[in-house]
Amino acid sequence: MKKFALAAAATTAAMILTGSAAQTAAAQTAPNAMPCGTPAHRQFDFWIGTWSVTQGGKSAGKNEIKSVLGGCALLESWTGTGGVTGHSLNIYDSTRGLWHQTWVDSSGSLLTLEGKFVNGEMVLEGSALADKGAKPTLQRITWTPQPAGSVRQLWQSSADKGRTWKTEFDGIYKRTE
Repeated sequence: MKKFALAAAATTAAMILTGSAAQTAAAQTAPNAMPCGTPAHRQFDFWIGTWSVTQGGKSAGKNEIKSVLGGCALLESWTGTGGVTGHSLNIYDSTRGLWHQTWVDSSGSLLTLEGKFVNGEMVLEGSALADKGAKPTLQRITWTPQPAGSVRQLWQSSADKGRTWKTEFDGIYKRTE
């Protein structure tokens, strides 16, 4: 009888622990109520889509922007007509109230930008080195939704700490799907 009582107690304890562990595991894996569902997290959603990109009326490439990680980030996949491919990961950092982009491409370039959605435009800035040993240049990219559903991307650089800006790319995104 003692063996049965001990076995029953052990089984009950195991069930309690298992239930407790299951509840803990469920709590750890249960999704938060839309952790990235605020209006600020949706500010860059106008860029989501599959796009044909032109500059000066000529094809510059194709770009696909997807919402990933449960809507917490945007993943960009670029294929340029010149053969360069690249990806960026874009996320709204709610702790600082800033958007962040990390860009990497097949030429070995890395660009990190941060900024905000201001006056209907996404404006991100950062600094980059053109060549090893060169002075960093400021980089600013502005995405502006256009009335017909297209998006303008204006990329500018400044070698004089923002006093003057040079246009690096001025492209129009048109949806292909």
